[in-house]
This record gives sequence, structure tokens and C-alpha cells, in this order.
Amino acid sequence: MDYILNEHNKEEFPPAHTAEHLLNQTMIRLFGCERSHNAHIERKKSKMSFYLDHKPSRQEEKEIERRMNELIEEDLSVTFEFVTRDELPEGVSADRLPVDASETIRLVRIGDYDVCPCIGKHVRSTSQIGRFEMLGTNWDEHERSFRVRFKIV
Repeated sequence: MDYILNEHNKEEFPPAHTAEHLLNQTMIRLFGCERSHNAHIERKKSKMSFYLDHKPSRQEEKEIERRMNELIEEDLSVTFEFVTRDELPEGVSADRLPVDASETIRLVRIGDYDVCPCIGKHVRSTSQIGRFEMLGTNWDEHERSFRVRFKIV
């Protein structure tokens, strides 16, 4: 069945884009935060920012990297399904969809770990991502924003 979706104006690097989904869910699970409020995902290096209630410790930063690589090694399948806005699963928000988003929404599922609306390109399973390397972090105390810089090797 052919679905009419919004035009997509990006050419993602699928391994890094799929890692973006994993990092969003990892941060939600570790820190109880929302998905990233600012993301710039590229082939050479990427960065994502999250609003948190505290500056993560070095141990917490290492745990982010450890969990990301563990998920990648688990070889979770990446699948797609199409639903209408009214059929969005519990916990999946339409808040970040463009105002002119189509009635049909493509959901991207990564195993039982993450699901979110997305029309970008992804790998078929997490083992195709490679290795997640955290390049560094920044904490903005005023904004309570934690930025993670990473690359996929």
C-alpha cells in the first residue's frame, strides 16, 4: 500500500540517524527527560542536547556510552509501521510533527526499545550502526541543558 507522507528534505547518514533514536531513548530511561531539544546529526560527528535536572557525573556519561554500545551489539531490528494520528501508540507524541504533517504517520521501532514518528533513513538493525563514541559533553547551568557530542565508527 502506498502512503502519502510529508516531503523529506534531509539526506541522513542512516547509522548516525538510527543512533539518534537510541540515544534519545537512553537519555529518557537514564534521566527521565524528554527527547532531544536540539540535534545535529552528521556522518563525521553529531550533537544532541537534552534538558536535565542535573549535570551528569563522569560515571553517568560512561554509562550512556556503555548502554549505547550494548544496544548496538544487541542487533535490535529496525522496523516501520504506518498509523493515523488517532492510532498513535501510548507514549508516542505528535507534538513535534510539523503543522502540515500528513494524516498518515510512519513510526520507526527499534526492537522493544524505542518507537517514534520519523520519515528519515535508518539501518535495518542496530548491529549495522558500528560503535558509538562519545567525543565530549557540555553542561549549560543556566539552561539546564546537557549536550552530547558523538561519532559513529
